Amino acid sequence: MAHEQHEQNENHENHEQHEQHEQQETHRHEGHARDGQASEGHHGHGHGTEIDWAAMAPHLEAQAELFMPLYEKALSWLGKEVTEPGLIVDAGSGPGVVSCLFAEVFPGARVMAVDGSGPLLERARARADRLGHGDRFGALVGELPGALDELAYPADLIWAGRSLHHLGDQRAALAAFAERLAPGGTLAIMEGGLPSRFLPRDLGFGRPGLEARLDALETEWFAEMRADLPGVVEEAEDWAALLSAAGLKHARSRSFLLDLPAPASDRARAYIADYFGRLRDNFGDTLDPGDRAVLDRLLDPRDPASVHRRQDVFVLAAHSVHTAVKPV
Repeated sequence: MAHEQHEQNENHENHEQHEQHEQQETHRHEGHARDGQASEGHHGHGHGTEIDWAAMAPHLEAQAELFMPLYEKALSWLGKEVTEPGLIVDAGSGPGVVSCLFAEVFPGARVMAVDGSGPLLERARARADRLGHGDRFGALVGELPGALDELAYPADLIWAGRSLHHLGDQRAALAAFAERLAPGGTLAIMEGGLPSRFLPRDLGFGRPGLEARLDALETEWFAEMRADLPGVVEEAEDWAALLSAAGLKHARSRSFLLDLPAPASDRARAYIADYFGRLRDNFGDTLDPGDRAVLDRLLDPRDPASVHRRQDVFVLAAHSVHTAVKPV
């Protein structure tokens, strides 16, 4: 208990030092996200590659809540490997939806949400308090991976849910994460998977294959986002090899499916409309005119063919988790 109290005091002081600076800074290159990862569609992006994380908070929360069945499967799998962890760190926690799920799944653990965005961490703290986890939930404001140096003691599990790709040197970041693990501790990163799908290939109007063309635009944006990061290092995303290079053992990977079949719920429809609305608005002048017209119809609640009303809208997604263990 003494080390937990020390950590709480240290985190409070760190939060006070960073909060004023964070509120002045709106556009960032450092992640969360993602999970509140985090997020589907590589965040609410535009022609630039900077991301306003505070403005993204409602979208990040809505996505993580919708994707909760996928995260529950991933954490259940982790729970078979990580037994009775004392400290779990959510590196790039965003608004803390998944951080709080860790607190629920591992009731004996202390959970530390770490993120570069003070406003997102405030939402994480509020969520933890609302769900009854506040007494064993901490928040640490700072840039990854350096912020982990502020931890009072090593972690038994570090989770980076779709946040690593916001760090320029991913190899160095993994090594830094591994350094902050206790012997026998596990590093788990959620990166990669498959592009999500929400619509049938043929909508009955416009050219079939709309989502595949949108994927191409997002892939291009993602490459530009990576290229713009400070200290970026090109790296083959062989996660097992990178985890091994960080000195970790027993690298494993598994993908988890979210399958919400048609007809979609109102919550799913709201998320899908927000997702396609961001793509239409942010990629507007690079979209094929025909595809933009299709998006306009999909987003018009008055149109029977819109995502708000059509009966063939669904959510199908697959995210991959990669884990490895620090030698004892």
